Amino acid sequence: MGITKVSLSCQIRDVVSNVITWNPVRDGHDQLICYIDLSSVDQNTKTISPNKSIVAREAPSRARQLVQTGDILVSTVRPNLNGVAMVNSSLNGATASTGFCVLRPDKEKLDGSYLFHWVKSSEFISDMIRKATGASYPAVSDRIVLESKIPIPPIAEQKRIAAILDKAEELRSLRRKALAELDAIVQSIFLEMFGDPVRNPKGWECKSIKQIGRAVTGNTPSRSQPELYGDAIEWIKSDNINTPHSYLTKASEGLSQLGKEISRIVPKCSILVTCIAGSPDCIGNAAIADREVAFNQQINALVPELGDFRFLYAQILVNKCLVQEASTSSMKGMVNKSRFEEIQLIFPKIELQENFGKAFDKIESLKATQRESLDQLDALFSSLQHRAFQGEL
Repeated sequence: MGITKVSLSCQIRDVVSNVITWNPVRDGHDQLICYIDLSSVDQNTKTISPNKSIVAREAPSRARQLVQTGDILVSTVRPNLNGVAMVNSSLNGATASTGFCVLRPDKEKLDGSYLFHWVKSSEFISDMIRKATGASYPAVSDRIVLESKIPIPPIAEQKRIAAILDKAEELRSLRRKALAELDAIVQSIFLEMFGDPVRNPKGWECKSIKQIGRAVTGNTPSRSQPELYGDAIEWIKSDNINTPHSYLTKASEGLSQLGKEISRIVPKCSILVTCIAGSPDCIGNAAIADREVAFNQQINALVPELGDFRFLYAQILVNKCLVQEASTSSMKGMVNKSRFEEIQLIFPKIELQENFGKAFDKIESLKATQRESLDQLDALFSSLQHRAFQGEL
């Protein structure tokens, strides 16, 4: 039975223990250490990626904090992205970047799972965003994290709340896993029907992108002319492509009718591909346009004139190296339009491409159902989380 209101709160620093730091360059010599940097944390799943081993004497200056199982890592940069994760047993003894505020719960006062749910809550995230400094690279200090308030009911109540939220999170995780498995099925069907498009073991005819359709590079209307921005058309950025979705997500920014007239626009069924990115891994990410859109210069689009757009999209999906290998040597992580146009794609008979397209549509329909269910679970979880930390659960 829940309490009616969580009236007691304290600073996080009052319910966590100190973390040991060390200098691996000075003290670790040739020892291999597991290093957790900011990029190790998946901001969506709130998990830490597989171990990144480095030689201690080559460790970056930020590699300082010794973590143990159950520690909570809170990224102090870009708090709006909520880069948080719990250290699992496989990472016990790893070294974490000083870009994290490491929270080690005092087990007599604070349940670790309860704390983990708190740092994922909208209340905590909003507090960090409000206190962040730096316009282009917003960040908070360890002190700000440690001095922030956390509601503290009795430890038994914390465990009860955490158990409820854990169960709700488990349901969301299962739904995300089902979506990932559907994505894997799309790739499996493609490979079964056509083989690896790079090795081309089935000997399909190949065509360059410029033979298949029209390549278009996006642009950015002048920011000094605010009248170019508005709601006449969506203006797509790589963030709308670098997602698990097969179709473009909704753009956060749009162009006015005037901006539309000077922008690069492609029609429905075009394939947009990230061709300039800070991370080379993002090169080759692709998504299908299901409406007319404008887009920026980090993106090249293929407007198909031959073939099935779903087949062409899937070919890039299963093997991003088709695009990554076209990256210019002059700038890491860039595929210009001329190189993009020369990329070779396998091109089986149209009937086979369309058969794949039909299977693709069926899977997308199943994914839409799963996403709707996930959205409902997300809304339920958000409600439970809010009620839990208001003492109303």
